Amino acid sequence: MFLRVLKDSFARQSRRKLLTAATLALGTAIATATLSVALDVGDRMAREFRSLGANLLVTPQADTLPLQIGGVDYRPVDAGAYLPEADLGKLKTIFWRNNIIGFAPFLDVPVTIGPASADGKASAVRRATLIGTWYRHDVQIPNDGGTFSTGVSATNPYWGIKGRWFADRAAECVVGTALARRAGIDVGQTVTLRAGNHTLQTTVVGIVSSGGQEDDAVLAPLVLAQQLADRPGSYRRLLVSALTKPEDAFSQRDPRAMTGAEFDRWYCSPYISSISHQMQEQFPTVEVRPIRQVAEGEGRILSRVGALMWLVTVAALLGAALAVAATAGTTILERTAEIGLMKALGAPRMMVGAFFLGEQWLLALLGGAVGYAVGLGLARLLGERVFGVSPEIRPILLPVVLGVAAAVATLGSIVPLRRLIKLDPAVVLRGE
Repeated sequence: MFLRVLKDSFARQSRRKLLTAATLALGTAIATATLSVALDVGDRMAREFRSLGANLLVTPQADTLPLQIGGVDYRPVDAGAYLPEADLGKLKTIFWRNNIIGFAPFLDVPVTIGPASADGKASAVRRATLIGTWYRHDVQIPNDGGTFSTGVSATNPYWGIKGRWFADRAAECVVGTALARRAGIDVGQTVTLRAGNHTLQTTVVGIVSSGGQEDDAVLAPLVLAQQLADRPGSYRRLLVSALTKPEDAFSQRDPRAMTGAEFDRWYCSPYISSISHQMQEQFPTVEVRPIRQVAEGEGRILSRVGALMWLVTVAALLGAALAVAATAGTTILERTAEIGLMKALGAPRMMVGAFFLGEQWLLALLGGAVGYAVGLGLARLLGERVFGVSPEIRPILLPVVLGVAAAVATLGSIVPLRRLIKLDPAVVLRGE
């Protein structure tokens, strides 16, 4: 009986029902599109930000203060503390190991540089800093975890290069643009590097432009810097590029003051602070510091973009709820006599309300399904136009969208339902 009444209602008021379903479909389509993009926007933008440089700096806890004048490092070669290169594979064993997308060790060595003469000696000698690092290096992960390819190609992909990068175990180097201009060094030239009693000849294979201190330095394979510094298997600082979640008030709390449940939640969230903590667990003798300018800037932008997406979603759903309320109110006005008759024949108020609410829920399922399909197309278009990549299709969103559509239909029907329940059948049947 209940289903037959619903069927007759749809047959007699098909135009109004279609209008309600279309309104719900439009609202859920916008919600599906924004939710699909919002679920991907964090990872997409985080990866885009990672192309702008690393966000974590690792240094020895006992390191000495640097002494730099005019961009040249004048510390003695053996000053400061060093870290073992062999332990770097442990970075890929922390809880958030998949969020570590790249790291590069650095060893700065004060050197003199000049073009090599026929007798192997350098002329027109200049002071500079040799920065030993990896460009693309395979790191062995402990416990048969395979290898991980990393280096400045992963942590600083925005650096420009004229020529090519050095091979990680070759006697090659790249020279910063400012130093190359002052010293008259060009690609293909052989230069002599001297540090203390160690001398090394390398071939310049590229001119690098970073916009930082590297423009006034020589970059070479880490193994060459270790030879000149007489520090085999060591480095002084490490830059790490990690995908992180924007920081909030909870992430900035002291983990030592958290309860067990709070600590587990913090530890299992990819905050930059929790990733730093996990790295320090693996390397107790280091200090891990977020590069705050990068981390805070990313957090602000991601939070604002996410807030904008949610604002658009809420606005679309609120508009759909208002439209449902308008059509439901009109339906009740048109069917006042029918409602009065049902009540006069003994139909309980809750049953009458369930009848109209059932209509709205059926329309919500229809409109939600159509809106989900249309929303996926909108999400694809929005993702390709804004990020160049369409968002991932998430089937789990379908029940969420249907539930949201039902909630919107219920919200829009609250005021008309209250009027329906309070309707006096005697007054209606007398025509008053």
